[in-house]
Amino acid sequence: MAEPHRFRPMTTTDLPQIKRWLALSHVREWWGDPAEQYALVSGDLDEPAMDQFIVATSDGDIGYIQCYELTAWNTGFGAHPVGTRGIDLFIGEPDMIGHGRGSALIRAFVDERLAQRVPRVVTDPDPVNARAVRAYEKAGFHKVGMVDTPDGPSLLMIRDR
Repeated sequence: MAEPHRFRPMTTTDLPQIKRWLALSHVREWWGDPAEQYALVSGDLDEPAMDQFIVATSDGDIGYIQCYELTAWNTGFGAHPVGTRGIDLFIGEPDMIGHGRGSALIRAFVDERLAQRVPRVVTDPDPVNARAVRAYEKAGFHKVGMVDTPDGPSLLMIRDR
């Protein structure tokens, strides 16, 4: 069983680490251009509809997760209960990949949101990203179908309270 994960709010002091992680090939493969993504992530620190967290273990920081209100940007996701949140994440530290950590941290994070009375959590991985799809399924999400997003076709997955 994976060790417990902590989710601490991201601050400006975390930005150098975020920049480093976004430049790594395993993150860049799915998140895209590091400079563009860094501008978006750093710019969202003051966005009221976006909560950003650093994922940590007893060994230190290992990744990033963002949790957001569904807005006009997500209209392709369809109708969802009021209060539904979306998530996106990556494990930044390469040696933390492939050990079941992704599904464990997703489950822990989403369990916290559902316990706070969030009715549903959605995510939209690239359908070709088999590792992400598997991690979300292991964390209790189920596939709903393909959706069109500003980033291209994605697989909508949901987990309800």
